[in-house]
Amino acid sequence: MVIALRLEPRDEYLHELGPEPHFNESMYFNVVDPASGVGGFFRLGNRPNEGTGEMTVCLSLPGGQVGFMFQRPPVTTNDRFDAAGMRFTVVHPFRELTVAYRGSVVLLDDPLALADPRRALSSNPVVPCRVELAVHGRSAMFGGEPEEPTEAPGEEFARGHYEQLTELEGSVAVGDRSWRVHGFGLRDHSWGPRSWQAPWYYRWLTANVGRDFGFMGSRIARRAGEGIRSGFVWEDGTMHLCDDLRLATTWAPGTGYHRAVEATLRAGSRRWHVVGEVLQLVPLRNRRRDAEGNLLATRICEGLTRWTLDDGRVGYGWSEYLDQLVDGRPAGAAE
Repeated sequence: MVIALRLEPRDEYLHELGPEPHFNESMYFNVVDPASGVGGFFRLGNRPNEGTGEMTVCLSLPGGQVGFMFQRPPVTTNDRFDAAGMRFTVVHPFRELTVAYRGSVVLLDDPLALADPRRALSSNPVVPCRVELAVHGRSAMFGGEPEEPTEAPGEEFARGHYEQLTELEGSVAVGDRSWRVHGFGLRDHSWGPRSWQAPWYYRWLTANVGRDFGFMGSRIARRAGEGIRSGFVWEDGTMHLCDDLRLATTWAPGTGYHRAVEATLRAGSRRWHVVGEVLQLVPLRNRRRDAEGNLLATRICEGLTRWTLDDGRVGYGWSEYLDQLVDGRPAGAAE
């Protein structure tokens, strides 16, 4: 089934606030710079109908440390991405944006400690952090807002959503250390109702091999039905829309964290096969109570990943694994 999508330059800016209690509008940026050894991701989510926002900064630093901060700042309008020290600015739609953060991060020698966030964030040093990045679009745009709703009530994750491969340059400072950063990444922008508990599980794979090749693979599983397998491959100036994505995951014993992933993306008769090695994993979580008062737990594992293609080319990106936890086990452990 072909879904008609609308995407215009005005969609780079904030959208009209909807009536849904869990309306969300968010932007996300990731980056990896192998030369400096710095990687990271940045996210701002506005939830004005809940009176709050979501701000996340996560920096992978040379030597294996992670600088991390999450906050829920008060947000009552949907007119800008600017909260808790982080600000996203559109300079030229689809071509250039900026990411700025002035605040602090918790410095972690062992990022796996974030499995217990309260303890990790209270027992590790807090240091100043400053980020200034210019973000340049390198691929065509992928996605938009469908003309007709595609998600069932209660399963909403984004009414509109688009992504783009990017090149980023600027500076990162953590404590008394600083780096010039020039790397590649992916950005996304979503708006509409969002519940982190809506997908049964998902796999979101992003990668860049320089300016001319990159991909995004998306596997979204529903509690009932097959779900979605999609993505794109950007190769030599052409966007290939993928109609299938197959995965095989290697799990770390005893933790249920992914440590390697093998992926095959297909677009018609074209096929791309990649193997990803997780260089560093950051376990995050989202919890909320349902209408009956039951506590729902969602785990979101962020893996800084080195990708190798069959022809030997190597790139970098992130593998994000979201799972609902059932008796402490990830729902998608079998895939």
